[in-house]
Amino acid sequence: MSTDTNFKAEAINEHIVNWLRTYADNAKVKGFVVGISGGIDSALTSSLCAQTGLPTLCVEMPIHQAESHVSRAKEHIKLLKERFSNVSSAEANLTTVFEDFKNMMPQAENQHTTDLTLANTRARLRMTTLYYFAGINNALVAGTGNKVEDFGVGFYTKYGDGGVDLSPIADLTKTEVRKLARHLDVHDAILVAKPTDGLFGDDRSDEDQLGASYEELEWAMDQVKAGKTKNDFTGRENEILTIYTRLNTVNQHKMQPIPVCEIPLNLK
Repeated sequence: MSTDTNFKAEAINEHIVNWLRTYADNAKVKGFVVGISGGIDSALTSSLCAQTGLPTLCVEMPIHQAESHVSRAKEHIKLLKERFSNVSSAEANLTTVFEDFKNMMPQAENQHTTDLTLANTRARLRMTTLYYFAGINNALVAGTGNKVEDFGVGFYTKYGDGGVDLSPIADLTKTEVRKLARHLDVHDAILVAKPTDGLFGDDRSDEDQLGASYEELEWAMDQVKAGKTKNDFTGRENEILTIYTRLNTVNQHKMQPIPVCEIPLNLK
């Protein structure tokens, strides 16, 4: 999709909502479950699901969550419930579950490795929780990943926030997510908040972790699609292409189907 001024927000909105409704009807499920983080991706996804008219359950799953994330999530859910009678909410505070799990597990020799593994554990606990709510409500788990995260740099947890039933905004870049969220009147606190996965219990942003902004990574994604490499650029542009290429390469295991060892027929 284009990121220029011709972005057709209303038409895209209608297309996604119809796609969601049709998918749910064909799957014979009642509605959707969405994890709400206080960020723009989950706010947009839940707003789109709500427009289907099907039951949409917004789930908060704090784990040592920053107060700013919690307050934005609660405000979004409140506003969404005021606008749509088919929206409901639930909270599953997973902090004690996470702490119990962490205390049972050994630590790696390298503290960074332990911290990263525990961050991914948070995401996987949330995935399990969303599927519990989906199971008891005969619903689908709607993913909140955007195009750059899901298909560019693989910025998500395998079997964590990457474990979903369907992905309504995965063909939208972050820039397009912002445009569509603004079109849908997602409240300002979310629109201006710096993107963060909130998995480390501190204030580090996605850009801090990735080394580049989403706008820069979108540019890099376009350059790679056009056949360009880092060698075609200098300075910051060279750095951005280097970052994008490295992340795209090391995270292919998330973006490709699970490899299957096929047994030759003569061995069976």
